[in-house]
Amino acid sequence: MLKNSKRSYGWVAIIMHWLTAMMVFALFGLGYWMLTLGYYDAWYRLGPWWHKSFGMTLLLLTIFRLIWKLTQPRPTAIGKTFEQVGAKLGHALIYALLFITMISGYLISTADGRGISVFDWFEVPALITSIPQQEDIAGQVHWYAALSLVIIAIGHGIAGLRHHFINKDETLKRMLRPLKD
Repeated sequence: MLKNSKRSYGWVAIIMHWLTAMMVFALFGLGYWMLTLGYYDAWYRLGPWWHKSFGMTLLLLTIFRLIWKLTQPRPTAIGKTFEQVGAKLGHALIYALLFITMISGYLISTADGRGISVFDWFEVPALITSIPQQEDIAGQVHWYAALSLVIIAIGHGIAGLRHHFINKDETLKRMLRPLKD
């Protein structure tokens, strides 16, 4: 079952969800670690190369994921009204923070007019380079958006565990594997 149904998410949505989660936490950890690197450290140039490559990959995945989300049926909402509203707001905030984090990362990386090499396969061109203090401002936005994203994602995970262990509903189960209708 690749596609979503009214009862459950399909494998495409499930895989994209968990891949996004892993990439967000890995990119945050790598980015935080990169702040400690000295100029002569072997990872001083390699760390950012991986960070930018996976960041651009996450951007493509997120765009595809959003298109998939908009073209697929949504499983029926579970929980009380305030939980459903909270889930919608939380998901919207996660998507907004994903895009803010990735766009600000792009603006940091391209501020000097150079494009971003993605695994040395292709280069994403620098399209915006004329914003005053672009690298500094985008760097601050990137840090706070990424930190907020990780905090909200942790809250999202806790909410999923709450649904599973306290509410004892299918919210978490349907993001682990497709459920039969």
